[in-house]
Amino acid sequence: MAAKKSNIIESANYLHHQELGGIEMLDASYYKQCFSRHSHEGYTFGIIEKGAQKFFRTGVNNIAPTGSIILINADDIHNGEANTEEGWAYKALYPLPEQFEKISREIGGNNSLYPYFPDAVIHDEELAAQFHLVYQVLIESDNNLLRESLLYSLLIKLMAKHGKSRINFGPDKTASKQVTIVKDFLDDLPDANVSLNELAQLVSLNPYYLVRLFKKEFGLPPHAYQIQSRLRYATRLIKKGNKLADVAIQSGFHDQSHFIKHFKKAMGVTPRQYAKHFLS
Repeated sequence: MAAKKSNIIESANYLHHQELGGIEMLDASYYKQCFSRHSHEGYTFGIIEKGAQKFFRTGVNNIAPTGSIILINADDIHNGEANTEEGWAYKALYPLPEQFEKISREIGGNNSLYPYFPDAVIHDEELAAQFHLVYQVLIESDNNLLRESLLYSLLIKLMAKHGKSRINFGPDKTASKQVTIVKDFLDDLPDANVSLNELAQLVSLNPYYLVRLFKKEFGLPPHAYQIQSRLRYATRLIKKGNKLADVAIQSGFHDQSHFIKHFKKAMGVTPRQYAKHFLS
C-alpha cells in the first residue's frame, strides 16, 4: 500500500472569474493534505469525484463519498482530509453571499437574505450532473452570457432544492456582546500583535473564560480565529495585486514560511498558486 501511495501526485488548480461576480473554482486531488479548521467568506459547493473526504462542519463530523456533494456555508468553521488511503479528488465552486443575495432579490421580491444549507453532505445526481456541465463551461467557454446564465441557473437550483432561510437555520443571534466585540476587533485589525490578556481586558472578562466563550460561539479559540482573519485579509490583498512578501507582513504573518503553511492548510493551494490568477 505504501508503494501505491508513493505514486499518487497531489495537484490543485485554482481559478477566478472576476466577470462572474468574483466566483472562485478549485479542481484538486489530495491524499496528504489536511485542511486546518478554517472558514471562507464565500460558500463551498463541491463534488467528490474520486475517493472520500472526511470533514468537520458546524459541530458535526461528516464523510463525503464519491459522487456526493459538499455544502459549506459562508463563515462555517470546517476542516478536511482524506477518508481513504488513496485520498480524494474534487471540484468546487466558491460563490459569494452577494451572488445568492442577488438571486434571492431577483426571484423572491423583498427576500434578499442569502441561504443557509443545513446539510453538509447531500446526494443529488441531477444537481451533480448540472454542476459538472457548468464547471466545464466556465473553463472552456469565452461566452460570458452563456457562462453567467448557466452558473446562476445552477445556484438557483441549489437554493431551491437544498437551501433554507438563514433566519431559521443560521447561527444563534444571541452571541455574547463581549465575544462579538473581540471577534470584530480581530476582523478589523488582523495584523494586530495582541495578547489574550489585552483581549480579555477589552471586554472585562477573565482570559480563560473568554477563550471558552469565544470557542463555543465561533468554533475556534481567539488565537486560531485571528489566523483565519489574517488569511481572509491576505486573500483580499492578493486580489489587489500586492506582492506576496508584502502580503505576509501586512496581514500579520511576519514569517513567510508561517504564512505559506497556514495559507496552504486553509486554501489547499500556496499563496503563489492562488495569486497567479489575479495577476494581469
